Amino acid sequence: MKSFFAEFKKFITRGNVLDMAVGVVVGSAFTAIVNSLVKDILNPIIGIVTGGIDFSELKIVLKPATEEVAELAIRYGVFINAIIQFILIALVLFIIVKSFNKLNEKKKKEEEAKKAAAAAEAAKVPPAKPADIVLLEEIRDLLKK
Repeated sequence: MKSFFAEFKKFITRGNVLDMAVGVVVGSAFTAIVNSLVKDILNPIIGIVTGGIDFSELKIVLKPATEEVAELAIRYGVFINAIIQFILIALVLFIIVKSFNKLNEKKKKEEEAKKAAAAAEAAKVPPAKPADIVLLEEIRDLLKK
């Protein structure tokens, strides 16, 4: 039983799991922001352009409501809102990933430039001889005398 909990603790404390948990929480908050953007900002603007149509109210009634049964309808307007939300989320993620990749590319170019400068500097200065070679040369010189 101890090994099970030890393995579980190792699994939970790995960076990937914690990063994923943070991503889920941030994603949930981001979803709320996008939902508000679509519902409270974009839908009214689109409604003005389309003549006052509120997408969330668009539906095809299959069976009208009665006193005993609720209305049965296909709410395609909600689906349109979901598509708009998906496109916005995809757009924001694209912008974030593109910016991140551009930043990483810039850092990579800077590191390559530093390595190239260091290699050029190293090429100018002859490498120091190992201590055993220097000692052998001194012994050779002493034997010649």
